[in-house]
Amino acid sequence: MKNVGEAPQEELATGERSTRNRVARSVLDHGPSTVAELAGRLGLTQAAVRRHLDTLVADDVVEAREQRVYGTRTRGRPAKVFALTDCGRDAFDQSYDKLAVDAMRWIAEREGGEQAIAAFARARIAAQAGAYRKAVEAAPPEKRTEALARALSADGYAATARNAPHPQQGEQLCQHHCPVAHVAEQFPQLCEAETEFFAELLGTHVQRLATIAHGDGVCTTFIPKTSHAPDTAHASTNTANASASTAGRNPA
Repeated sequence: MKNVGEAPQEELATGERSTRNRVARSVLDHGPSTVAELAGRLGLTQAAVRRHLDTLVADDVVEAREQRVYGTRTRGRPAKVFALTDCGRDAFDQSYDKLAVDAMRWIAEREGGEQAIAAFARARIAAQAGAYRKAVEAAPPEKRTEALARALSADGYAATARNAPHPQQGEQLCQHHCPVAHVAEQFPQLCEAETEFFAELLGTHVQRLATIAHGDGVCTTFIPKTSHAPDTAHASTNTANASASTAGRNPA
């Protein structure tokens, strides 16, 4: 006979799946995370987080990695972090990746090769630029990276802004999710066009440090501090500085 107040096994299993999904979602939204970080964000014990992570690892939803350190390394071994696998990202993505890749390949083969892909990538960014430009131009200079992060998050990029390892040098724009990561893996022009747009929008040279499309846990863009407010109307020279060499993966 079941004790009063004892939850059915099905209900317990549903609760476990719900919490496990919260753990995976937190990794998606915040990027590769330590057990302690996940426990703090979710209000769980570290033991509970480890239990859910063990299941997620077994299901190929997350994987353990050595924490990537940008800038000067401190002593000791970097903490272990857990990042989403391609399979884990697929569980969240609802995009038609294969269709998009096929369409991009068709453009490349019939409409002018890599130059046509680059033109398409820039046109795609231009079509989305209005909301981003409005958000950035409405913010004070010191808050413009944060404003861009909020606008990107509204489009599903789960973006955040934070100080660089040396705050006096600048900031990092981190995109913890990329809806087109699988397509960008084959067509890096998408990343390059986005980097060029960030440079034009913020009025300064920017450097892409890492991309999800190249296997990193987070798309990270370094934005140096400027001594004056960005002038987005006269930033074409800065756009040229965000070249393909800095738009791809470039771990520091």
